[in-house]
Amino acid sequence: MDTKALRQKILDLAIHGKLVPQDPNDEPASVLLERIKAEKERLIKEGKIKRSKKSAKTSDTPHYENVPFEVPESWVWTTIEEI
Repeated sequence: MDTKALRQKILDLAIHGKLVPQDPNDEPASVLLERIKAEKERLIKEGKIKRSKKSAKTSDTPHYENVPFEVPESWVWTTIEEI
């Protein structure tokens, strides 16, 4: 296997959650994302940060319908604007 193919295989394993063992005791990504969103809203209300213009726009198609591949159950698809 050449270096390019090895690199691609490692990347593929990583983005599918198969590079390292997944710990079932880890906090679900959905819980972490909710905490991040709540903190971001708090900072916006306090005037410490501004709401992203991109996050204010709405799409007819939710981001989770545009996922390119399946991820482990403990993972969650999101967009950078939501973080």
